[in-house]
Amino acid sequence: MIKALILDWAGTTVDHGCLAPVIVLQEIFSLRGVPLERREARHQMGLLKKDQIRAICALPRVAEAWATRHGTPPAEKDVQALFESFIPRQLNILEHHSGVIEGVVEFIAECRRRGIHIGSTTGYTREMLDVVMRRAARDGYAPDASVTPDEVGGGRPAPWMVFRNAQLLNVYPLSHCVKIGDTPSDIAEGKNAGMWTIGLTSCGNEVGLTAAEYEALSFGERAARTLEAEQTLRRGQPDYLAERLADCLPLLDDIAMRME
Repeated sequence: MIKALILDWAGTTVDHGCLAPVIVLQEIFSLRGVPLERREARHQMGLLKKDQIRAICALPRVAEAWATRHGTPPAEKDVQALFESFIPRQLNILEHHSGVIEGVVEFIAECRRRGIHIGSTTGYTREMLDVVMRRAARDGYAPDASVTPDEVGGGRPAPWMVFRNAQLLNVYPLSHCVKIGDTPSDIAEGKNAGMWTIGLTSCGNEVGLTAAEYEALSFGERAARTLEAEQTLRRGQPDYLAERLADCLPLLDDIAMRME
């Protein structure tokens, strides 16, 4: 009954903890004399990167620090300049930070055995995603379709990338498809497209740790970090939550039963 999954990339299928964008966002703001805290660099993760930079600039502390350093709060020309600085730096490190998350390859194989198509959306541009996809393919993961914001005139939370995936995969209605991602913007994208939604906690942006860093936490620390991520994602009202993509098969079974 489930016809397709539309999966996010960083923090969902690759780059455990969604580190690649954070590293570069902190770098480009520091170069302008406005260092970001890690939580600020993770603000509105999942949006098209230019839109995310704009959202970070609008944070009160960042806007105040920018005005102190440059004389005025950040304007649209500053957003554009930051984005132009972001692109080459992100391209330079993406391959290193785009390893496939444990369990993803096996999960995808089982979904395909069930006849489920695999699409994908992202906050990266096509140029960036092509780098990510090459590394992911070497690690054993390649979706049936991929769409970027620059290809459809806008990114999340709008559903345009999802709609284009549906066309490429020739699947409908979208009420028989599932969007899975690790940010509130992923959930919003899926809901705006009329899909079922699953939010991922431990592997994604909300916890924000590599697999090794996450495993090194004590049981209590893991539980606390995961609970905080759950609370953030629940504000977007996802249909389900899971720690990792590999944990989603029972949830897909439940969705399929609820479709009947």
